[in-house]
Amino acid sequence: MASREVVHYETPITKALRWFSVAFIIVYLIWTLLPILVMFASSFKDLLEAFKIPAVGDWAGIGVFFEFTPTLKHYNDLFANLNFSSYILNSLVAAGGSAVISVVLGSMAAYSLSRISFKGKNDLFFWIISTRMAPAVAVMVPLYSIFRSLDLVGTLPGLILAYTTFNLPFAIWILKGFFDNVPYAIEEAQMVDGATRPQALMAILPLVAPGIGAFIVLCILFAWNDFLFAAIIGSGGAKTLPVATRELVQPQNIQWGSIMAAGVVTTVPMMLLGLVIRKYLVTGLTMGAVKE
Repeated sequence: MASREVVHYETPITKALRWFSVAFIIVYLIWTLLPILVMFASSFKDLLEAFKIPAVGDWAGIGVFFEFTPTLKHYNDLFANLNFSSYILNSLVAAGGSAVISVVLGSMAAYSLSRISFKGKNDLFFWIISTRMAPAVAVMVPLYSIFRSLDLVGTLPGLILAYTTFNLPFAIWILKGFFDNVPYAIEEAQMVDGATRPQALMAILPLVAPGIGAFIVLCILFAWNDFLFAAIIGSGGAKTLPVATRELVQPQNIQWGSIMAAGVVTTVPMMLLGLVIRKYLVTGLTMGAVKE
């Protein structure tokens, strides 16, 4: 018996939507990638070449954009004269420290809210997540007053504590969904064999590892890109990359070359991190979306 070939006919509306989708993706890629390309290329340009005006008739200006002699003087200026190596270290310590503390404390709190029933649990959970709903500006003045009384302003421990203050409620809210998605029978089997509650928790941690890894990335991104906390709480001895980059804009001089190089130094690590763990990030963010 001859097989029938199925022919799919494309309606004009479907064809128009398909072309619209392609055009939208192209425009979106240009809109998002072009600034990164300009920043990356400008960081290797001399100031005269970066601000070179296209020739008459060259409306696109593409030729001028690619005609330059690469130089590393802006990067050399960042690390040799502007002490950006210490700012990178401050950003790494603040972002990594807050992420680790938030995950450790958030995992224990989320596990307790997921597995233990007690009076007022829903009210407590709502209160925890409601503390994250307030904008950072609303609590900055009282938070600064508390940190100043404890001599934490301008220190890395103070900056880590400030980031943890906002990351911890978010950690509890997200991680609780991950623990809810793990069958309780696994822990019951562990405890029947003589395991304690902490040992049962350690037994199921590999099952929620993608979710924990995804949240660590979100915490690192928040702390790495933060400007408000770093400028107020971390001012002075705990200066991070965003604050150091902002200081390159001065009333009498704007160091465009150094700003472009600082933008590359700030952006590239997080882009590489996202590319390396993108599969695990998507898995972690979706594993608690559906309850079984």
